[in-house]
Amino acid sequence: MRHRRGPRRIRVVFTGDHLTRFGGVFLLHRFLQQVRLRRRFHEEVRFPQRNNTYSVPEMLLALLYPIILGLGRVETTDLLRRNGVFQTLTGLPAYPDPTALRRFLQRFAARGLLKLRRLHDRLLGEMYQRPQPLTRVLFDLDSTVLTLYGRQEKARIGYNPHKRGRPSYHPLLCFEGQTKDFWHGELRPGDAHTASGAVWLLRACFAKMPQTVRQIRVRADPGFYNYKVVRAIEARRGKFVIVARLTPPLKRIVPGLRYIEVRRGLAVGECQYQPHRWPRPYRVVVVRKTLPEEESPQTTLFTVGRYSYHAFVTNFRLRPLAVYRFYNDRAAVELIIKELKADYALSKIPTGQFAANEAYFHLLLFAYALVNWFKRLCLPAGYRSATLGTLRRRILMIPGEFVQARHGPTLRLPPSPSEQQAIKYALNCLQGLRLRI
Repeated sequence: MRHRRGPRRIRVVFTGDHLTRFGGVFLLHRFLQQVRLRRRFHEEVRFPQRNNTYSVPEMLLALLYPIILGLGRVETTDLLRRNGVFQTLTGLPAYPDPTALRRFLQRFAARGLLKLRRLHDRLLGEMYQRPQPLTRVLFDLDSTVLTLYGRQEKARIGYNPHKRGRPSYHPLLCFEGQTKDFWHGELRPGDAHTASGAVWLLRACFAKMPQTVRQIRVRADPGFYNYKVVRAIEARRGKFVIVARLTPPLKRIVPGLRYIEVRRGLAVGECQYQPHRWPRPYRVVVVRKTLPEEESPQTTLFTVGRYSYHAFVTNFRLRPLAVYRFYNDRAAVELIIKELKADYALSKIPTGQFAANEAYFHLLLFAYALVNWFKRLCLPAGYRSATLGTLRRRILMIPGEFVQARHGPTLRLPPSPSEQQAIKYALNCLQGLRLRI
């Protein structure tokens, strides 16, 4: 049996200037064209600059694309400077170097950040009405720790479960649980308490709600177990489920409650309890789980004998099990934050100045919003829950060849059936997409 051999002599030439590893980026670029993002940047985010080599829209796009493509640190954007096809597909005539991007961030923080945030809110006002207007909002509040290495302004030592003793930032975030849209957020020093600024965060979120909204729902972890937060929600007639801190008085109550077993190893109960300095009692739903004999209890859980307990303060009138299940769906926001750190490089702090880092923080969240809207409005249903990492592998980073064909400029992509179907679907959606913004 003869074995096939590969070619022994292969000629290598360096003339492939029409090849790109970012073939699918043209779909995202088409979406940004439909949003008229470059024009919006020019009209609403511009500010005077001494260096006019690159315009403000070009610099903003030069920061947004690397975030979406997963290039991580600002230094790695140099890869795009050598990719002429990427520049052609995205309309960027050239690509600024990392030093220019960092200097722009510093100028942008002082002169353009507030304008960008207002633009983000206006775009959100259009997008949360698609595919249909919201009649209920579901706000998931959370915070996270960004461990810092080096010397950054306002890098302070606070709660850091993974790197104890390391300085950090402690951003506060709110996402809409149904659409997964980013709603509001702030970058804070590492020693900020979770609930610090939570009331202002809620007020900012309420101010952005569409007039079609009739119901407000809020879910939050124990860091938001604070009466000021509850009062702000109830002032808007909202419903909430917040994880209660198991203080000593509550710990003495929960083991003696009457529990109803809903399945093996899981039982629920409830009581009325007035936390310290709260003006009146609130309903507390308690979930009791049976610990396996071979499993040691986690130190973060309250355990008595074979049981661990979780408590939730709420003003819902739902059955205890329904309250528990409603809160469990909040796990999606934790996955979003995990994706922000892994795929959007949220933990990669680009400069030593807090103002510039804050500007980058909001640009990164703006990039997340653009990708989320792109998935919801332009891609098949199977892609709408995909992470950015998955979207890169399947769509954005498809290899391509850019050629001048008889019918005009042509982008040649691999003949993969699944990606071909998704790209055709996206092109049809983009052709019919009409935005009022």
